[in-house]
Amino acid sequence: MDGVLIPIGRTVISFLLLVIVTLAIGKHINSHKNHYSFALSITVGSCIANMGFDTELDFSHILISFLVLVLLFYLLLILSSKNRLLRKWLSGRPTILMEEGKILEENMKKLKFTMDDLKQHLRELGVFDINEVEYALLEVSGVLSIKKKNLFLPLTKADMKMDPSPSASIPIELIMEGKQIANNLTTPYTLQWLESEVNRRGITLNDIYYAVINSNGILFIDSFNDHIPSERTDR
Repeated sequence: MDGVLIPIGRTVISFLLLVIVTLAIGKHINSHKNHYSFALSITVGSCIANMGFDTELDFSHILISFLVLVLLFYLLLILSSKNRLLRKWLSGRPTILMEEGKILEENMKKLKFTMDDLKQHLRELGVFDINEVEYALLEVSGVLSIKKKNLFLPLTKADMKMDPSPSASIPIELIMEGKQIANNLTTPYTLQWLESEVNRRGITLNDIYYAVINSNGILFIDSFNDHIPSERTDR
């Protein structure tokens, strides 16, 4: 029985450790898609796997390695935020693939980036005609960033000399999955205001699955019972 309980216990502890570390630095790892965050992700995964499943390895030794690894990443994160030269060395730099509408073949060769790769990335950005592109840069994360030629840019209100609309606000959720969000039920969208709006629509608060004030200041309500079948069949 011990042979089963030991890996189960190790796996549970490893998973909880990973959750705690992810909560602490997960945003940094996801937002900084660069070389050392990529290396950390792979190494952390390997450590957690060994910690959970390889019972021949001493648990405390792997745990120490795991904590040192996380500490090292956090230390590099702090140092790179204060030193631009170190940040460039750790994170890398984007590579220009197109400049002034022309393809830089030498940069393409250095990255082993083919024309098929370039065209695929452009299609994923909704660009099917390479003639529309003024600049194209391959970011450290592997994502292609582009700037279109002015001729192919969409019109804006500034181009048409139109008066700008008032700034849109962030949507405010009042009810989520049938539960009121008390922190958001403040002036001017108080609970009393919401009750009056709901009563005006002929329903009660208990009928609401989701309620939100959208970016235009309009109340959107979705009821539990929408009178729509959950499954539809072809006719």
